[in-house]
Amino acid sequence: MSSVQQTRTATRTAVTATTGRTGDAPPRSRRHPKSAPPGFAARRRARTGWLFASPALLVIAAVTVFPVVFSLVLSFCEVRLEYGGLRIGSPTLAHYETLLTHSEWYRALAFTLGFTVVSVFIELVLGTLTALVLERLGAARGWILALLLLPWALINVVAAQLWSYLFNGTYGAVTWLCEQLLGTRPDILGEPVPAMAAMVAVDVWKTTPFVAIVVLAGLMLIPGDVYEAAEIDGASAWTTFWRVTLPQLRPIVAIAVLFRILQAFGIFDLPFVLTQGGPGTATQSVAMLGYRILFQNLDFGGGAAVAITTAAIVLACCLLFLRVFRAQVDEEGRA
Repeated sequence: MSSVQQTRTATRTAVTATTGRTGDAPPRSRRHPKSAPPGFAARRRARTGWLFASPALLVIAAVTVFPVVFSLVLSFCEVRLEYGGLRIGSPTLAHYETLLTHSEWYRALAFTLGFTVVSVFIELVLGTLTALVLERLGAARGWILALLLLPWALINVVAAQLWSYLFNGTYGAVTWLCEQLLGTRPDILGEPVPAMAAMVAVDVWKTTPFVAIVVLAGLMLIPGDVYEAAEIDGASAWTTFWRVTLPQLRPIVAIAVLFRILQAFGIFDLPFVLTQGGPGTATQSVAMLGYRILFQNLDFGGGAAVAITTAAIVLACCLLFLRVFRAQVDEEGRA
């Protein structure tokens, strides 16, 4: 027997002793575990995600969903304040009937809508112009951004108190300036139209930096080759803004407008600090009206009706705005 055959024989013997099979026999096929059904990994990841998100969802439900549902219940029920707390009685529509037939509600709604439309429009125009200027700045952009953020960083009540000193009819700087320029000493916060204009001016001063920062972020995301193509086509600066820059900014502008509508429609601190809703009820917002009904008159059902009605109006406005915006985007996509 040759040495090669002896080596093969020794190898077969070792394999047989180790595995219990002869060396010439083919190895048995190993049993593989059954493959997971399709979508199993995705469902498992989804369950894990819900598990980790459940604490945050519970907190959101506690501080958001429950107050809304409770306010909805109060608005449709008879509510009495007793020694032991609130007593919720039988269902009723009296709160909404009183609200919708009261002239004070319509005056507050008209002021809030007017304030929202005027302030958001001015902030959008000034914020966009400010963002266009900041985009072209170099090293000084950081310092100017820091200065712009100072009004936005101020607490609303603090900013309103500061401007109340400036608008004061006795020692206010704005009143003194009007006297020097116009020769009269106006009572800015004591007359309806000047008080409304002053409130819009304060809101524009404080919130325009927010719009400018959002629009600037959108400008930074526009690719440069789009402008190069417009320049090659011979488009002017005005045409480039309307045909290139503005369409690219529409999603960002929509986000900024939505945020500002939600904030402006719920205005409370500015009229509360500056005018207390006066003169009369000229600058009383719907939020202030709800505050007075709920906390001053202790009419919990009526205050809840104001809150629910206001939330429904804001929701309808936002949905209408999103629908119009989506229709414009789809029309441009088809074009």
